[in-house]
Amino acid sequence: MSPLVATFTILGYFGLLFLISQWTSRNTSSETFFTANRQSSWILVAYGMLGVGISGITFISVPGEVGNSGFTYFQLVIGYSIGLVLISLILLPLYYRLRLVSIYSYLEQRFGFRTYKTGAAFFQLAQTFTASFKLFLMAGVLQIALFTPIGVPFEITVLVTLLLIWLYTFRSGIKTVVITDTLQTTFLILAVILSIWFIGRELGLSAFKLLGTIRGHPDSTVFVWEWSDPRNFFKLVLTGIFLTVVTNGIDHSVMQKHLTCPNVRESQKNMFTLAGMLLFVNLLFLSLGLLLYIYANQLGIQVPEKSDDLYPLLALKYFNPVIGIIFLLGISAAAYSSADSALTGLTTSFCVDFLNFEKKQHTSTVVRSLVHLGFSLLIYIIILLFRWLNNESVVNAFIRFSGFVYGPLLGLFMFGMFTKIKVRDAFIPFICIAAPILSVVLYFYSETWFNYKFGFEILLVNTLFTLIGLLLARQTGGKYPEGRSFS
Repeated sequence: MSPLVATFTILGYFGLLFLISQWTSRNTSSETFFTANRQSSWILVAYGMLGVGISGITFISVPGEVGNSGFTYFQLVIGYSIGLVLISLILLPLYYRLRLVSIYSYLEQRFGFRTYKTGAAFFQLAQTFTASFKLFLMAGVLQIALFTPIGVPFEITVLVTLLLIWLYTFRSGIKTVVITDTLQTTFLILAVILSIWFIGRELGLSAFKLLGTIRGHPDSTVFVWEWSDPRNFFKLVLTGIFLTVVTNGIDHSVMQKHLTCPNVRESQKNMFTLAGMLLFVNLLFLSLGLLLYIYANQLGIQVPEKSDDLYPLLALKYFNPVIGIIFLLGISAAAYSSADSALTGLTTSFCVDFLNFEKKQHTSTVVRSLVHLGFSLLIYIIILLFRWLNNESVVNAFIRFSGFVYGPLLGLFMFGMFTKIKVRDAFIPFICIAAPILSVVLYFYSETWFNYKFGFEILLVNTLFTLIGLLLARQTGGKYPEGRSFS
């Protein structure tokens, strides 16, 4: 694919997003920006959220990973779907009952003012770094494949991208994002389906023969029951459940979309539907991954050393040019769907949680737009820092840091929902700071101290430290707000 075609494809894509923004921004207000007036169709939200669930990393990595671990990734997806069901049954009713604009407002009602601000601050810290890293990774892929050949430097690529995202979201916020998510999902799924169709045609296989080839291949094995294997079914399912609760249920940039449905039943239908679709679409991605390896082997194409490079290589250099364009649109959608959601979620949280927009009768759209722009610039600066450091270990340290931040949030929500214990509000900020610090120390020294190296489960330990701290800060005497004793 020529750089000129690629450039016009990207510009056309953003032009379409901008037209959608113009259409959705008529008669808007802060309520529209934050909640889309709670008028979103549940099926529209479910379909759009499917594209958000398939991040840019998933779009590229899952097909390539089939060569390393077969279809065992699907066990993790099962956990994702179970996690969505749990969120819909436990968290959604709470959020709707309290009619929260920011989900962290719950922390104020349950614990107090300082806890509320602490939770919101932890979210903004984690979300800013996470969104920056995702955009950094995908911008790097696009830079190498498309923009370097036409002489556009990385700094300009990211700056223009963030500016375009700001332009199509700053007026109507989440209302625009709900609509653009459906477009992004369409490009993602279309890229996968057309790629499978093209491979089948090139190999002379009908749809039924394709299915038989996939089912009969040894790499299509899904379940691993050996407990010592890191891909064990129970380990991956539990990991998927936990990840979903953390990155969906207590992440405002994600929950903000689900809360745009008119009521809790509509939102639950949306989440149940999403849980089912997620299973089907990830099977498509895994099937595509297996077919990519079969296609490369039969045509004598050398498989790249990095499995992540396989799909981009074949789509842009060997597939039909139309499929290459759809792939490019798909990877763009995957890269920037998380960025627009993050910007909208961060803006909403800051305006509601720190500028008290929800409690004011008159709110300034200028202030809201400036906050939106401020977060855009902050993400841009962080991306440039990632680029400047150019050190994978440092970058991974930043990502681990953002992951540690979710432990206190999960601990606060778990403690608040499943206990009636009253805690001293003034102590909670110190607890939420101490828990990640203790977790970081344990992460780096556990192998020396206990001959055990922590991995993903360090987040569970982080949550446990938070829960222990909350118990130690328990208030004695008095009455719980609902009239129950908490002594």
